[in-house]
Amino acid sequence: MTQTALGPIEVLPPYVDQQLVERLGIEIAVCEPDLVVGSMPVDGNRQPIGLLHGGANAVLAETLGSLAAWVHAGADRIIVGQELSCTHHAGARSGKVTGVCRPLHLGTHTATYEIVISDEQDRRTCTARLTCAIPSSRRRKTR
Repeated sequence: MTQTALGPIEVLPPYVDQQLVERLGIEIAVCEPDLVVGSMPVDGNRQPIGLLHGGANAVLAETLGSLAAWVHAGADRIIVGQELSCTHHAGARSGKVTGVCRPLHLGTHTATYEIVISDEQDRRTCTARLTCAIPSSRRRKTR
């Protein structure tokens, strides 16, 4: 299935078949100003020993935080991930993980979010922090 939008953000037509969130199976459940929630399966996103790959956690975290920044700044803006840190607490082995993203700082030029990723047993597996730059002069072209 080709994804033409991610939350409130239109995927530009030349890139609809190239979305990493689609390849990783990320689904957005909530996309509101102070809360973005999304999930991702462990299957298909594993490291060689069978655990969920830490890079997949990073993609989920950056996806949720970037969507939150877009909701904050406006979907017509260009949002740029500036810094991402992930602390992996426990390895997810099956099912899916869910990320809950909440703002820590909402400014004019930057926004910072905490993303808590948990497994199906509600065990925290990763805590991430993302800061996005919100350049004032850059507007997104939708076509």
